[in-house]
Amino acid sequence: MIRPAALKKQTSAGGVIVRNSGSMSEIALVSVKGGSAWCLPKGIIDTGETPEMAAVREVREETGLNGRIIGELGDICYWYYIRGENAKCRKTVTFYLMEYVDGDTRDHDDEVESAQWFTFDAALETVTYKGDRSVIEKAKAGLRKAGA
Repeated sequence: MIRPAALKKQTSAGGVIVRNSGSMSEIALVSVKGGSAWCLPKGIIDTGETPEMAAVREVREETGLNGRIIGELGDICYWYYIRGENAKCRKTVTFYLMEYVDGDTRDHDDEVESAQWFTFDAALETVTYKGDRSVIEKAKAGLRKAGA
């Protein structure tokens, strides 16, 4: 008899951190899964943290960059399988638009292989996941609307 997978839920937060480089805006992406996937920095909200606190912390840990939240970009939801637990997990990630304050992408933690700056167009071509792509498009449109 095959045992059905357990169902779990996770709530995470992350960010699109933006800096101006000359006349262009750039955002930071992180490389994961042995360098085979590029995505936005995000992670689980720890006990006692607000989503905003978790987003700022996760961006700092995964990219080496400090940012200040300037807006909310909304949620993405997706399912993934947790090996070893025979569990399917529904993950909801709330993303925030952040202004770069300081830091260096070489100062990321070991949860990611690399952190790099990309123009919005290059990020849209590079990012692996559809949900992240939609968040980047929202951030780009929001900055354009704000005149940044």
